[in-house]
Amino acid sequence: MVQLTERPGTKKIANSQDKFIYEVGVMYDAENRFLEAQQMIWQCCQNNQLKSLVETHISETEQQISNLEQVFNILGKQPQRITCDAAAGVISDGQKFMLLAADSQKVLEQGIVGGQLTVEHLEIACYRSLIKCAEQMEQKQVVQLLQQNLQQEEQTAQKLEQLMPQLLQETKSGDSKTTAKSR
Repeated sequence: MVQLTERPGTKKIANSQDKFIYEVGVMYDAENRFLEAQQMIWQCCQNNQLKSLVETHISETEQQISNLEQVFNILGKQPQRITCDAAAGVISDGQKFMLLAADSQKVLEQGIVGGQLTVEHLEIACYRSLIKCAEQMEQKQVVQLLQQNLQQEEQTAQKLEQLMPQLLQETKSGDSKTTAKSR
């Protein structure tokens, strides 16, 4: 179990507004972590379509971070990152996979797409929840900023889902050639 003393800068949550600000801080941390991870992933991509998609999403993630900073400002708070263990775990799993698949570029890129999809679906769930809370708080400006982030995440997930079959086919073709050579 996590102790509050292990989380400097966090305070007890006493009401819905505190809960919302806490969750925005967690998402702010997640987006910053995912931005760093995407920058690393971009360097590993050789597939032009994937590389372009990651590059576009890096710019979108920078905008999403800015949107979250605006949310904090609207609520009269300083932007604060609150450790997102889910994001840290997803990134750690992705890094482990990248090390294990480093000898096969096609498998590596297939795994990158799968990992990115995991990230996008996590972000989609978080933004949907934040939007519901912001609507309950009647924070129209906040809702708009969060909806912009959600829309970008959904579009990125859709593009990744469209790219996955192509990468799977390329990997399958490469596997067939390797198997034929070893016979």
